Amino acid sequence: MKSLKLLVSFIVLSVSAIMLSSCATNGSMSGGRGQAQQSYSSYESRVPQHLATGEKTILVDPNVHAWGAYAADGHLVRAGLAVAGADYCPDLHRRCHTASGTFRIHSLGSASCKSSIFPIPRGGAPMPYCMFFHGGEGLHGSYELGEANMSHGCVRMEVSEADWMRHNFANVGTKVIVKPY
Repeated sequence: MKSLKLLVSFIVLSVSAIMLSSCATNGSMSGGRGQAQQSYSSYESRVPQHLATGEKTILVDPNVHAWGAYAADGHLVRAGLAVAGADYCPDLHRRCHTASGTFRIHSLGSASCKSSIFPIPRGGAPMPYCMFFHGGEGLHGSYELGEANMSHGCVRMEVSEADWMRHNFANVGTKVIVKPY
């Protein structure tokens, strides 16, 4: 029984190692949405069409791999693919879920934004158009996406969508709601 548990653990860790990465780097997919390419309407159908918060809000739902940007009147403005934190990160030896709750964007970055941590030990992973909302967790662009939660805690999105959000929607203070897994 003990050897069976070890074998199962080894398989889970091996698969996780292939799929997991830093907030911004992952060799499992490349080029845009990779195999996860979907139409915008597909993502719009995954999030509520209206969100009554009384202010501009970004909603992230790790369960359906989608984000939605909502105007102050609550209407959905835009939606897209969201790749949140993984169930397990082998390099950290722990779960890497994106924190759930309500946050505010506290820092905005440019196209040259990079991770100061990942890959371990020196960082340098690209995080274009980063928008930090919970310590080192933020929304940012990535070329390595998939219909799975595989980051170290950041919310990855299409680079073009992160560019749009960073320059046309998000400000310091914009509300971010991350739904629980």
